[in-house]
Amino acid sequence: SHIEAFHHAGAELGTKVECRFFDSEKVEKDGITQQLAGCNGILIPGGFGSRGIEGKVMTARLARERGIPYLGVCLGFQIATIEISRNVLGMAGAHTTELDPDTKYPVVDLLPEQRGVKDMGGTMRLGSQKVLVKEGSRSAKLYQSTEIFERHRHRYEVNPDYIERLESAGWEFTGRSEDGVKMEIGELKDHLFFVACQFHPEFKSRPKRPSPLHLGLIKAALVHKARRVERQVL
Repeated sequence: SHIEAFHHAGAELGTKVECRFFDSEKVEKDGITQQLAGCNGILIPGGFGSRGIEGKVMTARLARERGIPYLGVCLGFQIATIEISRNVLGMAGAHTTELDPDTKYPVVDLLPEQRGVKDMGGTMRLGSQKVLVKEGSRSAKLYQSTEIFERHRHRYEVNPDYIERLESAGWEFTGRSEDGVKMEIGELKDHLFFVACQFHPEFKSRPKRPSPLHLGLIKAALVHKARRVERQVL
């Protein structure tokens, strides 16, 4: 779905999108490679389980610190939150309780309505949900709307107890659920493009109607590439 969304965004912008795939377990083991650091944009998609999680956190840090455009989707949203908690706010060991139930800083936690659920079939937060987007935010400009509907598939969310601290670090939650309780979009201030969402915008992407957030990533990647070329010329 992400590859198709990149095709749609590339066609909209008249550019070819070259996708490279990186094994986050190898990143975790061997560190950031020159090839990864040389990318003009980074996507961390959704997923489950503990494999390669630290490699994903390392990659999100790379994107944040080096100004590489970043899009996190579902787990990628949670990864960005974990990385900022650890490396900007100094919460060593901050994690999701999905993978570390005993973490000192549970910055990502189980949705309240999921507590006590034993049947793991179709019981997660699923389907189209309304998201309220902050007026004037990068996401509102990309969607050209402050009310959107996007598809969801998750059990965990950003822990409301940490929202104030996270926003003080520049990780602004510009998209929220209709009741204002669930964080849906995060945007990092003073970064070319560091955006993440709890929903799956790739599911609704279509030719001539690309996912706005994938489109935003590719737009920013083109700017990042041009800046790199300019620095090389100078």
